[in-house]
Amino acid sequence: MLQAIGLTSTPRRDLPPLVDDLTFEARPGCVTALLGEPGSGKTTALRLMLELEPGRGVTYFRGRPLHRIPHPGREVGVLLGNVPGHPSRTVRNQLRMLCAAVGVPASRADAMMEVVGIGGLRDQRLGSLSAGMDRRVGLAAAMLADPCTLLLDEPTAGLAPRERAWLHGLLRGHASLGGAVLFTTDDAKEAARSADRVVSIAAGRLVADQDAADFARTRLRPRVAVRTPHAARLADVLGREARAAHRVVEIVEESGSRLSVYGSNCAEVGEAAFRHGVLVHQLADETGDTGAPVPPVPQARTRTGSGVRVEARAEARVEAAAQVRTGPGAIAAGGAGTGVHAEFRTGTGTVAGIGPAAAIAHASAAGGCGEPAGEGPSAPVPMSAPVPASEPVPAPAPEPARRTRALARRARHARPGRTAPVVRRVGGPLRPLRYELRRVFGTAAPFLTAALVVAVSAATALVLARTGHTPQNRVLAAWPEPFPLPPAALGAGLLGALAFGEEYRYPALAADRGTVPRRLGLLTAKLGVCAALALALGALAVTADAAALRLVFGSAPLRAPAEWLAPAASWAGLLVGCGWAGVLASGVFRSSLAGLGAVLAVPVAVVPLVRKALEGQSAYPASGVASRLRALVSAPWPPEGDRFVLGALRVMAQPVGTALVLSLMVLLCAYGFTGLRARVRW
Repeated sequence: MLQAIGLTSTPRRDLPPLVDDLTFEARPGCVTALLGEPGSGKTTALRLMLELEPGRGVTYFRGRPLHRIPHPGREVGVLLGNVPGHPSRTVRNQLRMLCAAVGVPASRADAMMEVVGIGGLRDQRLGSLSAGMDRRVGLAAAMLADPCTLLLDEPTAGLAPRERAWLHGLLRGHASLGGAVLFTTDDAKEAARSADRVVSIAAGRLVADQDAADFARTRLRPRVAVRTPHAARLADVLGREARAAHRVVEIVEESGSRLSVYGSNCAEVGEAAFRHGVLVHQLADETGDTGAPVPPVPQARTRTGSGVRVEARAEARVEAAAQVRTGPGAIAAGGAGTGVHAEFRTGTGTVAGIGPAAAIAHASAAGGCGEPAGEGPSAPVPMSAPVPASEPVPAPAPEPARRTRALARRARHARPGRTAPVVRRVGGPLRPLRYELRRVFGTAAPFLTAALVVAVSAATALVLARTGHTPQNRVLAAWPEPFPLPPAALGAGLLGALAFGEEYRYPALAADRGTVPRRLGLLTAKLGVCAALALALGALAVTADAAALRLVFGSAPLRAPAEWLAPAASWAGLLVGCGWAGVLASGVFRSSLAGLGAVLAVPVAVVPLVRKALEGQSAYPASGVASRLRALVSAPWPPEGDRFVLGALRVMAQPVGTALVLSLMVLLCAYGFTGLRARVRW
């Protein structure tokens, strides 16, 4: 059950809010359409429900607001726009990365690719997918954790009719297992054809909340579409003949050569045009959208067009009809009248002689989403509702074969009365680490960065060795005096900046919730992976530099150092510090370029300030720091500990080390203030 109560967006300057006091619900076991014209506030309403935009109101997902749900991705599946993934990432890598994010096995990605029919595209890159395949990938991502609620924003935008029928069949299959589905659309015909309930909004306010049958009766009406170069003359002819025959006909001039005739048919319009010699280019029966919800019992009204005043009165007669498919060959048919008899087939058997609501409850008990503890099941709305006799709404599209087989297997293996999802959960503290590893190595960015760093570092080391005036440590690090940082440190900073910067550019982790949920677990995982990459990149660069020097100049430039521990610690600290600065800066400023700029700002802007502050002699010597630190620790440490402590202090006392430490402290505080206060949990 999804309940949106009093959703109101933040008012804009001199403009009303996009969403104003919107209240509705999407019941389990049925598909709900949020209908409105472009700019009516549909997307803003979804973002308010997901707590992406500031505003008032609350949305309950099975009795809990989103920020109270420990794992939102397991409760709500969302598709907002296109698939927010890196275009060079393959479909399989994208879905497996999301599996690690939501805490389900990686095999779930392969299963969902088969369900949505993209098993043959698993090695295709996201940037090469068509609009239809992109929608399928988005649906697979939304349904990875088997959520009970699906929120979809314009899911059929840009799709062919066949793709639309497939998508609505998939949504119907999810609802048949007891899930709640809410999708937005601006097509009234699509809403009446594909939804069980239609919520109409205009200018951000609720206009109507109706069953599909009531919506079709009050909003959709049959009409005759006429295209003629003599529209005004034909309208006058039809009006005079309707008045002479005492019939109720409504004529609306759509454009200069197009008429819409309500209350008549093609034969009557064509015969009238023939009798009066009016040329007609097109004559067809269509379903017209009145353009705005009208009261359930329409009153007589008059419309004036092209000088013709025609009395109009909407008359509709409702007949009960239902057709539901929950599996291959399983058809539920209803006849005219007030009662509906249906037969539903599921993986657990056939349930005959029951209504659609009871059949949905049976399917839900066979393995669908159940109500949370302490809440009783809500009576779902019938999956098909009565439609006007004059406007036959097409039956919902059948489910895809793969989806049907998957649902049947799920129902067969379910225990009686089981309502919990059957997807195995993979939790624990290593879940953020698994996600980060799949994110890093899912693209070629780390490998290209390493190759570029090695090439530039080796070339720089050869140039420095040829001059013969550079110390060996700087030669191996490929760090000339004029350069602010060596290539390896810049590469480590770039990889760190991509950690959060890539998330904000392609927010795959939290596309459902807009921004990245920056929790301590995710931050720790990113810092740990970035440190490992930085150390590996530094070791690779030094090894490549030494190999290039030995290859070109022999062993002359390479001498065994008298002290290697302090330089190695300084090198590791520089690389890790640059990587962490990139991670934190990209998390604070939400951009990879900003993260890399923060890394460059340390030696360019912060180091000169530190050098100026450290100029001159200290009034009080700092000797004996190691012994005083040993006295503060209750457990004794080995004598070599003093050496490591002094080495670390000596590194931190260098201007670059001090600047890095200060920058990291500032960025960590800024990250805590801007990110850790967010309500979305990791």
